[in-house]
Parts: sequence; C-alpha cells; structure tokens
Amino acid sequence: MSTVPTTSHWGAFGVRVHEDGRVETTPHPGDPAPSRLLGNVADGLTHPTRVRRPAIRRGWLEHGPGPTRARGAEPFVEVGWDEALDLVAGELARVRAQHGMRSVFGGSYGWGGAGRFHHAQSQLHRFLNTLGGFTSSRDSYSLGASHVLLPHVVGDADAVLRAASSWPTVIENTELIVAFGGIPEKNVYVTPGGVTRHSAPVALRALAGRGVRAALVSPLRTDLPEDIRARWYPVVPGSDTALMLALAHTLLTEGLHDRAFLERCTSGFGTFAAYLRGEADGAAKDAEWAAPLCEIPAADIRALARDMARSRTLVTVTWSLQRTPYGEQPVWAGLALAAMLGQIGLPGGGFGHGYGSMGDVGDNGPRLRLPTLPQGTNPVPDFIPCARIADLLLHPGEEFDYDGARYTYPDIRLVHWAGGNPFHHHQDLGRLRRAFGRPDTVIVHEPHWTATARHADIVLPATTGQEREDIGGGRRDTHLIAMRRALAPVGEARDDYAVFSALAERLATVREFTRGRTAREWLRHLYEEWRADGPAGAEGASPSARCVPDFDAFWAAGEVRLPEGPTHFTLFDAFRADPVAHPLPTPSGRIELASDTVADFGYDDCPGHPVWREPEEWPGGEAAERHPLHLIANQPESRLHSQLDVGAVSRAAKVAGREPVWLHPDDAAARGIRDGDVVRLFNDRGACLAGAVLTDAVRPRVVRLATGAWFDPLPPATAGAQAHDDPPLCVHGNPNVLTADVPASRLSQGCAGQHALVQAERWSGEAPPVTVHAPPRMVRAERRGDGGGPAPRGSEDHEPRRPAAQHVPRHPANSTEGSPR
Repeated sequence: MSTVPTTSHWGAFGVRVHEDGRVETTPHPGDPAPSRLLGNVADGLTHPTRVRRPAIRRGWLEHGPGPTRARGAEPFVEVGWDEALDLVAGELARVRAQHGMRSVFGGSYGWGGAGRFHHAQSQLHRFLNTLGGFTSSRDSYSLGASHVLLPHVVGDADAVLRAASSWPTVIENTELIVAFGGIPEKNVYVTPGGVTRHSAPVALRALAGRGVRAALVSPLRTDLPEDIRARWYPVVPGSDTALMLALAHTLLTEGLHDRAFLERCTSGFGTFAAYLRGEADGAAKDAEWAAPLCEIPAADIRALARDMARSRTLVTVTWSLQRTPYGEQPVWAGLALAAMLGQIGLPGGGFGHGYGSMGDVGDNGPRLRLPTLPQGTNPVPDFIPCARIADLLLHPGEEFDYDGARYTYPDIRLVHWAGGNPFHHHQDLGRLRRAFGRPDTVIVHEPHWTATARHADIVLPATTGQEREDIGGGRRDTHLIAMRRALAPVGEARDDYAVFSALAERLATVREFTRGRTAREWLRHLYEEWRADGPAGAEGASPSARCVPDFDAFWAAGEVRLPEGPTHFTLFDAFRADPVAHPLPTPSGRIELASDTVADFGYDDCPGHPVWREPEEWPGGEAAERHPLHLIANQPESRLHSQLDVGAVSRAAKVAGREPVWLHPDDAAARGIRDGDVVRLFNDRGACLAGAVLTDAVRPRVVRLATGAWFDPLPPATAGAQAHDDPPLCVHGNPNVLTADVPASRLSQGCAGQHALVQAERWSGEAPPVTVHAPPRMVRAERRGDGGGPAPRGSEDHEPRRPAAQHVPRHPANSTEGSPR
C-alpha cells in the first residue's frame, strides 16, 4: 500500500487506499498549514450521490427534446454508455443543423478539478470548437465587477488582482491595515489549481506576531483572525463605499491628502474632489453624512482617517464587496482613498484587492505559464457575462449593455455543462429553475447528483481527480504535481476526455479533438512543451530553471519543485518611481480616479468616478419593512463552494442537518429562536431552512448564511408544497433561493448576490427531511421514438415527442485512461 500524490484546489495531498477500501488522505509534507477541507475527500469518493451510470430524464427519453417544467422534478432512467453517447451526439447534430452552434451554450465555471489536462472547461470548449463553436461566458461570479472596472482605472485587472504586494513586504512594512470586508482566513486555503505550501495562514500569524494594527470594516467580526490587533467597525452591509467617501472627505478637507502624488500619478482627482465636496448634488460626503448610512460615529470616521494619514497604511478590499449592487464602487473608491494617502507603490502601503479572498493573493511563489490544454478557436461571437445565465435562457433576442457596448442574447436550444454547478453559484434559484426549463436539452457531466445534474436531461457520470491521471498546479504554486490515479472509477464513470473523444468520433471531429493522443500521451506532450520554455519564463528564474526533469522522471518522483519567485515586491512600485517611463495602460497613463471613457458610456448606475448609490434592498427602505434582516451569503468554511458538501467536514458543520445561520442574540430573542433551532429565512423570492447559531460576532440585524448547501427544494408533490413555478423552499439552507438575480451595474453585469433582505422565524413542528444527499429516483421508461420534432417555443405544458433518429457512427466504450487513436 503506497501513498499516491495528487492535488486539489485546496492543496496537495497523498491518497492511500486500504485493503478494506477505506481511503486515507495526508497533506503534502511541505505544507505548513494544510487545509481541513482535505477531510471531505474520502467520503465524497464513494458517497451514494455519486453518478454511477449514464442517466436520462424519463420525459426526455420518452418524448424527446423540448422546453419543459419537468426538469428537476422527474425521475431518471439509467442507460448504457453507447445509448447515452448516441443520444448526445444525435442531439448535438440536430441542434447544429437546425439552429447553428450559437444556439449551444457551453456552460462550465472551471472549478471541476485541479488538473491541467482534465480541466472540464477546457475539455468542453475544445470539443465544442471542433463542432463550430458555442455561445460562451466571460468574467466570473467572484470578480465580475472588478474584471470590467479595473482596466478603465489602472489599465489591467491582473495588475491589481494577481500582483498584490507580497506578504513578506506587508509584514515587514505595514503599520495599519484598513480591511474593508476583512481578511477572512477561511478563504486563503483555496486557489484554482491548488496550493502546495499554504503561505497566507502563516503570513496572518506573522502579522499578529509583529503587532500590525488593523481596522476591520465588516458586519462580521470573524472576517479577521482573532489574534490580529484590530478595532472592529461593524458597518451596515453594503455601506463600505459611503465610509470610504467620508474618509476621503476628511483627508481632503483637513489637508491630509498627498497632493504631489495625486498630481503626478493620477488623473481626474479634481472631478472626484468636487463630488466629495458635494458641488454637484449639494451633499458633502463628510463623516456626518456617512455616519447614519454605515452606523459608525462621525468622530470615529474622522479619527480613522487621521490614523491612516500618519501611518504606513494598506487599504484592502475583499472580492466580496463587489458582489453587490453597484459593486464597482467600493473597488474604485478604495483605490481612490489609497491614492489620496499617496502610498501606492510604497512597501507595505497602497491598495490591495483580494487579501483573504484567495490563497494566492500576496503569495510570493513563482509566476509562470503552466501546462495548458489548447481550446482552439471559437468562431461564434456571442457571449454573456457569466452571471447572466438565467437572462440568456429566459430572454432570447433581448439586448443588454456590457462595458460600453450593446449585445443580444441568442436563442439557446442546448446547454452542455461540465465542471460547474450553477445551482450553487447563481442567484434566485426559483428563477434559474424556470430558466433551465426553456432549452430543448440540458446535458451535464457530473461526479455527483448535484442540483444541476437533477435539472438536466442527460447526465454523464464523470470521474474525480483521484480516479484519473493528470498534472496539477496553481497560480504562484511552488510545485507541479503528478496526479496519479489512486483508485478505479466509481461505477461506470469516465473522464471528460474519454466522453468527448467518443462524441467527436460519432460527429466526425475525432482527429481534430484528440490529435491522435491518449490521455497519458497528452500529459506527456503538455509537460514536455511546458518544460521546453515554461520554467525559464518564471519571474526571477535563474538559468538553472531549465534543468527540470523529463516527463518520466517527473511522473516517477510525483512532483517537481518550481523556480523560486521574488520574496518581496510591491504593487505599482515602478510606476510610482517614474510614471513617464512606466505608464499604466490607461488613456492618461495614470490611475484614473475619474474616467472619461466610463462617463461617456452614460450608465447612471456606474458613472465616471466613485459614487454612493443606495441599493434597492436597503435598511429603512420599503423592502425592509417586511424583511428587516440583512443576509450575508458569503463563502463557506467547510468546503469549496458546493464541492463535497457530502464530505465529513461539511456534514460536521451542519446544524440540525442543515446549513448553519448566524444570528445576533438580540434578533434571535425577539423571534423566540434558540441555538440549534430550525429557522425559516424568507423573502418574496423564496425561503430556506437553516440551523440557528447565536453569536455576537455578527452585528445586530444581520444574518450570515454561507453558500454551498446543495439545493434541496421541497418537491411540488409534497402536501402543502408550492407549485413548481412558485418561490421554492430549500430545506437544506441554500441562501441563493433568497438572493436577487440582478447585475452589479450595466457596466459589468457582474454578480450581485452577496446581500439580500430577509425575515427569520422559528420553524414549528417537524422540519421536512433533507433528501439531496441521496440519489434521485430511477425508473424504467417507454421508448416511443415515434418521430416528430421538438415542441414549439411556449409549448411547455407537455413533453414533445422524440425527433426522428439520426445516424451517428457507433463507437465502443472508451476507457477512463483516454481515447483510442
């Protein structure tokens, strides 16, 4: 029995399979702070929710493709791989011939696994590109607003998001951290592709040991480690921009701003300063103006501004703050506040965006290209910002704004999804469920019976990272990991490459897709291609970086140590030193505190400089009369997104078998709620049941319910349950039944699902059981196959008949090791 090396988005580890089948995971020996999420892996591998055979929704199998309300409610029929692949290939061929490939949405969010080759998004996009392309998505749920805004402000989003001052630089030089949204340690264990050595938790301990002071600006006291010396500013959720503007106003009116830096390194300060003074709207954005909005005393606001001016200050904004209505504003205002202090480009000062949001922010590992599967070229120009999936499906032909241009939603007939769970990431799940009822066909590759799989027509069982071979490595990771296969695939699961190869053979694109290579041959090819020039391209790499082992030696060793990156670096230091010689790629070459480009777009929800806009759902507004509690739907501590919610660590965090909801003791007492009670949270969009946790670590009138509990709506057939189109009741505690499916602004169309207004009440009587941790019902089905086409749009009250069978080449089942040549 040996330990097999592998990695995950939450860290590298080893896998041992005992003779009795028990799976044991051990952290990488070089990891100083392993993630406890490794404890979810073993249970997830063989859990009853694993998809073990291809499965077809009964109505689709009996009547064929078409819009329907039955997705998510009907049982499935298990079939053999050949039949499933023939059905998928036939449906792809039909849609391509009748509607074109712009009517196919290639859905994938890229978090399916840490491997570089078996990256589900890359596999799906490569396959669809061989067929003629697909409607794609841009940006991310995590950073939709920032990805679009920052190029207008600093010229390049990655210049901020991927080059933040290193932790060693911050530890040694920073005196005061003003952390808007905090620096939540729970998030720093995760990076796309993995983290072999978790340095961020160690850095947070070092900050505490050095005595760096912090101002925690968050409704949650836990958004900063307890041992960091901090003052808590428990702001009203969503009021961060108002506080930033008031701090900036204090700096301006008391002459504490750095005029020389603003003149030399920024553009548009005069416009921003006029807004702070209230010259246009008559409202000075001073501490007295902000105090009732953020519920922080005016004297405390002014005192904090003065402390920032006399200290080496790092202003940092978490990614969570831009996942709100007008989410661009806290990022832009935070950058403007840091610019007024004049410390951008100084060691330990300036601006950060994402400390505590991802494990690689502030990391000083190497920056180099990693082995990557080429996706080919997508000839279809249509796209959506990724958080607009429900709008895409529900409103074909409608126009939408995005980054200064106007686009149109295509008519999607087929959704092919691999490596993602939109019923985790997306908002207003009742609306998303209706949206998923509109396409002719939904195809999903999944290891587990997630809500997305349950809302599909065809579900193909996918392997996990421990059931296939791959190469793993994350951004700024210190190692490249040989992900050896630790155990055989569960049931009849196959890797995506095997599935797409078989489909490509049926659709006559197999040579283009596979290039004649098996999966193992692709690993060798990608590694050797990377080895030829990749390591030498690392920032600060020495000539010896070329001396990396060949593929066979790498595979035998289980890993290769990557070149060291610089330990100390500072954001925008070269620009600060000489803005003329090192200009930013903005129209002015400087930081744009006011952007003529954005102003010319004419968006009232995102004008040309940082502004305060009151969200529609806001305390004191009309919506708050019936729903007076402010919900924060943040990232969970016990899993990554919704991944492995069935794992031991995730299950142990449940309360009364449901996701825990934090309530302030005063709010709980007013509602007769005690620790451990089942609580119903609700608003007009839906409701969910959660387990009560009473804590004063959350400010009054705020509740915290993390995302990621698998969506488990009470079925319409249950007595007293809603109709399928009515607001859902999730019995498991998924907060996205409560959040609104609205964009951050017309500029970015980013996700705005971090906050919502709700009411809470104690659930009386026996609570409905959680059923999502068991597989859906499997049945037999009639195979009519009597010709006919899909039902016309709008005919959604019945299942249309199966289209006439189309000839596709038969192909024997592929092994999980790759496709035939």
